[in-house]
Amino acid sequence: MKGYHNNHNQGKRRWRCLVIGVLFLVLLSMLVPLVFLLGLYHNGFHSTGHLSDRQTSSASATDQSSHIKELINNFAPTLPKIHQDLVINFTSGAENKTAISGTPVVLPVVPQPPPIRNDGAAAGTDEITKHKRNAVEESEKCELRFGGYCHWRDKHRENMKDFMVKKLKDQLFVARAYYPSIAKLPSQEKLTHELKQNIQELERILSESSTDADLPPQIQKKLQKMENVISKAKTFPVDCNNIDKKLRQILDLTEEETNFHMKQSAFLYQLAVQTMPKGLHCLSMRLIVEYFKSSAHDKELPLSERYSDPSFQHYVVFSTNVLAASVVINSTAVHARESGNLVFHVLTDGLNYYAMKLWFLRNTYKEAAVQVLNIENVTLKYYDKEVLKSMSLPVEYRVSFQTVNNPPASHLRTEYVSVFSHTHFLLPYIFEKLKRVVVLDDDVVVQQDLSDLWNLNMGRKVNGALQLCSVQLGQLRSYLGKSIFDKTSCAWMSGLNVIDLVRWRELDLTKTYWKLGQEVSKGTESAESVSLSTSLLTFQDLVYPLDGAWALSGLGHDYGIDVQAIKKASVLHFNGQMKPWLEVGIPKYKHYWKRFLNRHDQLLLECNVNP
Repeated sequence: MKGYHNNHNQGKRRWRCLVIGVLFLVLLSMLVPLVFLLGLYHNGFHSTGHLSDRQTSSASATDQSSHIKELINNFAPTLPKIHQDLVINFTSGAENKTAISGTPVVLPVVPQPPPIRNDGAAAGTDEITKHKRNAVEESEKCELRFGGYCHWRDKHRENMKDFMVKKLKDQLFVARAYYPSIAKLPSQEKLTHELKQNIQELERILSESSTDADLPPQIQKKLQKMENVISKAKTFPVDCNNIDKKLRQILDLTEEETNFHMKQSAFLYQLAVQTMPKGLHCLSMRLIVEYFKSSAHDKELPLSERYSDPSFQHYVVFSTNVLAASVVINSTAVHARESGNLVFHVLTDGLNYYAMKLWFLRNTYKEAAVQVLNIENVTLKYYDKEVLKSMSLPVEYRVSFQTVNNPPASHLRTEYVSVFSHTHFLLPYIFEKLKRVVVLDDDVVVQQDLSDLWNLNMGRKVNGALQLCSVQLGQLRSYLGKSIFDKTSCAWMSGLNVIDLVRWRELDLTKTYWKLGQEVSKGTESAESVSLSTSLLTFQDLVYPLDGAWALSGLGHDYGIDVQAIKKASVLHFNGQMKPWLEVGIPKYKHYWKRFLNRHDQLLLECNVNP
């Protein structure tokens, strides 16, 4: 019995030791994670996606927000500062203005530390000012790249369509960015499930809806529900790397889409600028057909005896646009005190010659005489006919520049400078018997009598023109080559020019023009640069400045011209890309041009030129 009793006591002890060992292991398994978590808490470290304190969660969220803002600022497009007085972009031709950007000198933007402020209102004002300044800089950047398109875009900007659909897509993208990190939180299964449900719901709605009109009636509630879920998700620490990646993706996609639409819009704008409108093309083709169907080719324009009589007032118009030339002549004749003294010489190319001739046979302009010349058939004594194989219209340059004297107040300014083409320099030999002519571009409208131009005493000057002193030759020095010129001289404008042909022949400026062209072309490959420099330098010190009241320019690119200034001007010049006969023309200026159209001509009605 005694041995049995000892064995029984030993069994009890073994059983107690086993129970104590199991309890110890259980207690140890509970204490180890607790000690680990407490150590993390006191040391300030935490694993990805886990925190044990609300205060730490708030601090982490703040750090994450600052990091995301810094990321957005780093990846946002920055606008370089242009370290030069002038940036030149070229456009050539009267109808087709193709922009060729110059090459600016770009300096890197040096970030400045933000000022320390305690006043919240002042900080908000700074944000508004910064936003406005960024908007101005972005507009100037667009203007440097695309010129007149930016002005047109600002005036024709439309409200965003399908705003709700776009907002749903943005919410879906943000929810997808937060979902992987929230799903890693074991204690947030409910939020993970709710977030997943909302994502699936929005995906289903967007798969069935492409416009706001397709959205279900209860979309506002679903939108608010998703916003609430995203707000909850933002209160938890998330994987910053994942959020950074998603934000990079949406930023890259947005920038790519913005650049694509910007380039596409600018291309379509340039296409609209360069392409002849359908109605004008129809009119030209119909006139050519009618010319050869009728006996018009056997007729001469009336009053032909005046064409070479220097006692009359002779106006020269270079144009390939029937309606544009017609408006110039009609507006001049209507406002002339004695229209019988007017003789108009329209110089055009072989393609438009017959359409021009028939048009001016069909239409009369009070008592004025009109001569149409095909530049390809004009014979000259001093120059080879090879020069005249191509008709060239006045060349127009887009000049963009900003002052650097006062950088905080500096703004980009754009001017369209028109100068003579090489065809203009043949005037003294095309009109050998004439002593003085007035050259009008085909994008001008005359509002007053121009007879006083024939009484101007220009002294020994050759070219009476409007001067554009906002653009000086010194600012164009990189395009004028090594020629000697006065840097403070103002650029002059074509559009309205009084030409002394006698003085021109004495100085043989045509020969000077060709020589300068050969010299300048040796130092540059740009034909536009050669044309600009040779035109300006040929008339250096030979320009008679006309009074500014004679002509007002900018109606083809400037939306802000004062109406009273327009009414007072003798000549309106639609220089710029937005010509009045184009769809992209500035609407509030178009009627100044349209009122001189022959609205009763049957061909205009048939071609829907004047609806």
